[in-house]
Amino acid sequence: MAADSSLLLSLVEEFVSGLQDSKAKDTATGVKDGQFTVLQLVEALGLSLTSSQPHTRARGVQLLSEVLHECYGNLTEREVEVLIAFYENRLKDHYVITPSVLQGLRALTKCAALPPGSAVSMLRSLFQDVHVQSLMLAERSCVYSMLINLMETREAELKGLGADFVFGFVQSMDGERDPRNLLLAFQIAKSIIHRGYDLGKFTEELFEVTSCYFPIDFTPPSNDPHGITKDDLIEALRAVLSGTPKFAEFVLPLIIEKLDSDVQSAKLDSLQTLTSCMSQYEHKDLAEFLEGLWTSLRREVFQTSSERIECAGLAALTALTSCLSRSVLNSDSEDSLSTFLVLVLTDCKHHLCEPDLKLVWPSAKLLQAACSASSRASHIITAAVMPALVEQYSSRTQCSHRRTLLEVVLRFIESVTSSQSSENEESMFLAFRQSLCDMVFSALLETNSSLQITATSMLTSLAQQTGLLLDADIELAVDHLTRLLLTEEDEKVSVAVVDCAGALAELHPTIFITKFIPRLKKEMFSEPMDQDNNREASEQHSHHAVRKQCLSALAAVSIRPSVVQESTPVLLEVLSSAHAGSVGFSVEEVVLACRSLQKIAEQVQDTEETGQCFHELIIPRLLSLALQAALQGEGSSGRRSPLVEEVVLSAVVSVISTSCSRLQPKLAGQTAARAVSLFLDDDVSFLPDNSFPSHIQLLKQPQRESWSQSQMVCLLMGCVCSLPRSVAVPQIDQLLSQLEEMSCTCNHPLAYTSAAKCFAGLINKQSQGDSLDSLIQRTMKRVCGELDSTSSPARTQAFTLMIWVAKGLLLRYHPMSTALTDKLFSLLDDADLGAMAAEGFSLLMSDSAEVLNRGCHADVRIMYRQRFFSENSAKLVQGFNAAPQEKKSNYLKALSNIVNKLPKQVQITELPALLSLLLEALSCPDQGVQLSTLSCLEPVLIDPPPALIQQLEALFSRLLALVSSPTMSVKITSLRCIHALSHLPTHEIFPFRARVLRALARPLDDKKRRVRSEAVLARGEWYLVGSPGGR
Repeated sequence: MAADSSLLLSLVEEFVSGLQDSKAKDTATGVKDGQFTVLQLVEALGLSLTSSQPHTRARGVQLLSEVLHECYGNLTEREVEVLIAFYENRLKDHYVITPSVLQGLRALTKCAALPPGSAVSMLRSLFQDVHVQSLMLAERSCVYSMLINLMETREAELKGLGADFVFGFVQSMDGERDPRNLLLAFQIAKSIIHRGYDLGKFTEELFEVTSCYFPIDFTPPSNDPHGITKDDLIEALRAVLSGTPKFAEFVLPLIIEKLDSDVQSAKLDSLQTLTSCMSQYEHKDLAEFLEGLWTSLRREVFQTSSERIECAGLAALTALTSCLSRSVLNSDSEDSLSTFLVLVLTDCKHHLCEPDLKLVWPSAKLLQAACSASSRASHIITAAVMPALVEQYSSRTQCSHRRTLLEVVLRFIESVTSSQSSENEESMFLAFRQSLCDMVFSALLETNSSLQITATSMLTSLAQQTGLLLDADIELAVDHLTRLLLTEEDEKVSVAVVDCAGALAELHPTIFITKFIPRLKKEMFSEPMDQDNNREASEQHSHHAVRKQCLSALAAVSIRPSVVQESTPVLLEVLSSAHAGSVGFSVEEVVLACRSLQKIAEQVQDTEETGQCFHELIIPRLLSLALQAALQGEGSSGRRSPLVEEVVLSAVVSVISTSCSRLQPKLAGQTAARAVSLFLDDDVSFLPDNSFPSHIQLLKQPQRESWSQSQMVCLLMGCVCSLPRSVAVPQIDQLLSQLEEMSCTCNHPLAYTSAAKCFAGLINKQSQGDSLDSLIQRTMKRVCGELDSTSSPARTQAFTLMIWVAKGLLLRYHPMSTALTDKLFSLLDDADLGAMAAEGFSLLMSDSAEVLNRGCHADVRIMYRQRFFSENSAKLVQGFNAAPQEKKSNYLKALSNIVNKLPKQVQITELPALLSLLLEALSCPDQGVQLSTLSCLEPVLIDPPPALIQQLEALFSRLLALVSSPTMSVKITSLRCIHALSHLPTHEIFPFRARVLRALARPLDDKKRRVRSEAVLARGEWYLVGSPGGR
């Protein structure tokens, strides 16, 4: 004990007299370890605490406070009581001691063993003996932290102080200027308001001490380490000002005053604060300020110079109207909502009827904002406004005026929809139903495209309102939509009609099944009449456009299962007729039919009924038609079915892939079994029109004339590679063996590429284990054998298989992917395959549309690109350095393909290590490499790393040379990079100014407008570099 006492005295002496601050930590450690107690420390500090020298007393109190900061959790209630009494007494001491006293009191406010009544005692002493705003920044922060701690743990005691606590806080905060402390002070004020502290007669004082900062005008320094933003302060203050209705009589006049300001940020802050206040205020709080508020809001919308302020003003009006609507239900006084809406209607309604309609939109926006606030406000406003709008529309003859009025009515319908409490609620436009229908249908008969587009949007909105469109109206609407679809040449109108048809079909499927789909089918299967040659070409073009719109419309309306049952047979009949040649559908139209089927598969409601439709009807029919086309080859007339064309097969694959990816597990398993049995066992029993030969052997080595059969393997890929991972593919080992054989021996590019994709897609989903490893090893041995034999005729096929298997394994982080990617690196030096290997890296890093993507349920791990780059970038650099000069371009292309697919943030981080290679890539003659490298550099040049600054000479030389590139995209991107470099520090780039300006003169006369535009922007910025008044 004597030794511990001596140690304690020694620590105290060294801290107080020796001014060794580190001894405070040693003392705290001794207290934590139980060598001595806090009270023993107080006794040891006796002479220091009673010294006649203020600075000595300050050091003693500082040591005690720093120890308490570390050890407050171990104090007993008796120890806390003694320490509080000591610190309260020290608050009356010399001012140099006050900072250490406040630190000690802050530590004590965190104690769980704080005695009852001590919180009130501490605050009384604090408010009485300390003038907070005369303290330094850290000490003021200490006071605010004490208040926050006590409000968290001793709320009941503080509320016992009544309004005295609020008054003490107001005195403490009054005059605070530091943003860090203001955030703390606003937090305390918010807690006082929201937790129900008694404000008493100090309500106005609390408002004044906080509102003096409104609106916030704060710009943080660029190197601010605290990260406090203007928005942080705005949100904190707004929570105070909008926290209680007791502030309403002070806040609302303040907001009205600030809305007269010319400062845009002040207006915006005021409007947003008003919106926030409305959730807390009641109608009685607003009554005397309604006219002033409306005048300010109207002015901000009528005379706005900023879209943000206009939107904030409309939002504030909606909130204000909602507040009045909410309060009126419990009011026995005058109807505040009606009084306010009379003001709004008086100032806005007459603008809707003016001949030139100049102020119709500001007025309409204000009325619509109020309308969207509540159901009651909607009733009042629509009853007053709609008759005038209907009358105006009927009396106007100009299409532009009619379109404006129709858009206004449309916005009213949309705003009312947002205020309805339920979808099945009767529409408040029911009284105007006939007038609205007449407006829409008359607009659809006009020839003005803008008016027609607006009418389709309004028709959609009317259909979504309960009871506004009767069955007869829906039938008439479908007739109009069909007419426009078949006759309108304006593409924008056609798109609007298709969108409208899709919305109506979801709500009223029956009429589309009975009228719309049969009419489109009739139109698609009719042939243009034979005329003279010029007329015939025009007819063909027009008929093609109509078919295109019909196919798009069939997809748009097919959302309900009942509609899908009717629309998909029509699309399948298009494919069947194109195959048979009975109707002259072009290859493009066949592709569009497939895309419509794919869109239906994506958007249709996922039910067992639709699953059965795709499983039993669509997928078998597609397989059957494709197989018929493949077996048919060229007919006696030399005609070839469009279903053997690669672009059509790719579209069919997309349909099958999308369909299978959305099937329920049971149906997905059955589909997989059917597809595998077709390709392995020649089982055609499930296909319609079953007149196929018994031995098809689709996966066997094809003869030279049977390429059309071999490419059928792409359909197998669509069936089995998009299934959920939980669905087992039957006969998987035999299937993989046949796919490997086909991908290595087939000569048809689509066939061997599809086989490789299918093999990789299945490998990606295989369960980890020895069987998978042995399969990969066997495949690698075969592939490497083919690639190592320069005389092998199947090197390209083997490379294709290798790159797809490497991608499938890379996506799932399989350890054996490294061996394949290493092989890919080695091929960059190959005379025949080097260029293909460089392009292969783009395939590895890109998303694949048909297989190995998340939509196909592939095993894709996060950040696989970053992982691949981090593991292989060093290999690429080493290979580049060791490669002969004629092969270096392959490495540069590979690097460019890899880096270009990385996220931008990763590019910026990794750029310094690869900068020399990227600069080399800019000198590569391959324009694809140039463009890819420029795309990597462009975002980095906005905030370049130091390594890039050191290479400016090389960078400018290469970029200025690319300004004269024959490729437009390279010229544009290089000009953007040069533009970005103009923002670097002037002393770094000024030596290049004259050179850049000379080089940029040439693209100013480029034949392409986009190049000239970029050159003007870049040259203008470079003229300002180093010039008086410039940067």
